[in-house]
Amino acid sequence: MTPTPANIPELLLPLAVPTEDLVPYYRNPRNGDLPSIAESLTVNGQYRAIVVNKGTHTGRRNEILAGNHTYAAAQQLGWDQIAVTWVDVDDDAAARIVIVDNRTNDLAGYDSVLLAEILSEIPDLAGTGYDRESVDRLLDDTSLPETLELTSDGAGTGAAATVDYLQWGYLQWESKRVRITSEEVEALNVIYTKFVDDTNSDLGFGWHVLQQAHEEGEVA
Repeated sequence: MTPTPANIPELLLPLAVPTEDLVPYYRNPRNGDLPSIAESLTVNGQYRAIVVNKGTHTGRRNEILAGNHTYAAAQQLGWDQIAVTWVDVDDDAAARIVIVDNRTNDLAGYDSVLLAEILSEIPDLAGTGYDRESVDRLLDDTSLPETLELTSDGAGTGAAATVDYLQWGYLQWESKRVRITSEEVEALNVIYTKFVDDTNSDLGFGWHVLQQAHEEGEVA
């Protein structure tokens, strides 16, 4: 008796077939991320069946149309069974299924703010396809303040000059971002000019601004 697959949920077990009975689509144009898929299968199990063509009309028996990389990752993990739903279509329909299964993923987008919120609530990112660095980048991208338009200085920069934010620090987990007013931009410019004149360099300017107190008279 074949043992019950540990990574296939009970509701999908009636659909399980031996992996050795299946073959990949003979010309799949997709290049999948096998390590990420294998990690998902390990952590989450198989949460949806792959789609296999019986091959009556194509002459290619038990050919996978959707889920080729899930199948490949399962093989790498040593699975001997995988859950399958069956179709029996001709070459044209098979090609359409392969293409649209890939293309719909390409066309999909994200609500980045909501995605960042969900990911930040998950204590362990294993099985999500994200790592901490990619989540940090996403959080950075979604936490920017609104663009600040500066008034014209008469020198051609005009309303086209904008300041989104200031960021101090090179490492994402150590950096700070703040929105600033146009008056603060002018004040920082005066402090910057004085700093460069005094040191002949702008190296360390961010640290200087954060650590040193600046009296109103300095920027008047």
